[in-house]
Amino acid sequence: METDRNHRIYLDHAATMRMKEEVLQEMLPYLRESYANPSAIYGFAGEAKRAVRLAREQAAALIGAKPTEIFFTGGGTESDNWALRSVAESYAERGKHIVVSAIEHHAVLHTCKYLEKQGYAVTYLPVDAEGKVLPETLEKAVRPDTVLVSIMAANNEIGTLEPLAQLSAIAHGQGALFHTDAVQAYGHIPLSVEELGIDLLSASGHKLGGPKGVGILYCRENLRLSPLLHGGAQERGRRAGTLNVPGIVGFGKAAALAGETLEQRMERECALRDHLIDSVLIKIPHSRLNGPKRDRLPGSAHFCFRDIEGESLLILLDQKGICASGGSACTSGASDPSHVLLAIGLSYEEARGSLRLTLSEENTLEELDRTVEAVREIVERLRGMKAGM
Repeated sequence: METDRNHRIYLDHAATMRMKEEVLQEMLPYLRESYANPSAIYGFAGEAKRAVRLAREQAAALIGAKPTEIFFTGGGTESDNWALRSVAESYAERGKHIVVSAIEHHAVLHTCKYLEKQGYAVTYLPVDAEGKVLPETLEKAVRPDTVLVSIMAANNEIGTLEPLAQLSAIAHGQGALFHTDAVQAYGHIPLSVEELGIDLLSASGHKLGGPKGVGILYCRENLRLSPLLHGGAQERGRRAGTLNVPGIVGFGKAAALAGETLEQRMERECALRDHLIDSVLIKIPHSRLNGPKRDRLPGSAHFCFRDIEGESLLILLDQKGICASGGSACTSGASDPSHVLLAIGLSYEEARGSLRLTLSEENTLEELDRTVEAVREIVERLRGMKAGM
């Protein structure tokens, strides 16, 4: 039986967010009354067409892009795959070298492994102890045959923000395109594709209070973007298939709401986050914050605790009605420690005692204090059990 929502503390917003009520209400007409295929030519389809057009404008406005530069996809993973594979395919005559960071989401890393099998060379950049890609590291890695640099805007596990403007300038200086996986950042921090020098950007609806199963790929005007799917003229011939109108409408509404409330949410979430971090580090001995203290996503905190297994901590937190994670939801169940934690220099044993707590504007100070106390009790209990073995 599901824990009653009044007694559940949800601190896994980086995995997914609850759909906002305004988003749901915006979607409902396109599930029931205005159900026409927007590709049809009769008048009944006009409302769906207009709704998709508005959503494209809303998605673009959040990052200062043009509506024609937005392509709707099935989510962030699809967008990452499309960006990397399209650039590799469309610009192969320029070179077959790609640069990514070692802490990218697996949607990027696994796509790079695929491209390596197709004859591409991939350089995996190391990061510093806070998870940042140092500009000088990228400068040494780019080559005349580098066609693409892909660095995430914010890490999905430890929340570190990357210096995108500096990194994109280095990529462009070598004639390479710059892609960023902004799945965790879109709608949570200010992003301007022009100011940051971004050529391609991936985002996902359910990370900002929209529906699951819909995302976007921003592609700068006049760049070559090879089709992801063949079989129809949808998305200007680049992604065939009937448009997910309700999902697209929901994405647009979520993007619009995120833009309207961004400044207030950031201020509140940063205050809650800092309180959470300080409380954990003060009240729980041998705890460690992963990533920088300030230069991180507003709602993200990631810790490691000495001498415990993170999986046991998560199970016991769940029994107390607290939803948390060890890292990326896409790797839950994996037996090996996070590649992100190993990349920032943690040992295998240190990395196994991890806990990711990601909050939103819905969380309260009381919830965070209850969570810290629960974590303290469980860590103490687990360490006592280990000492008694």
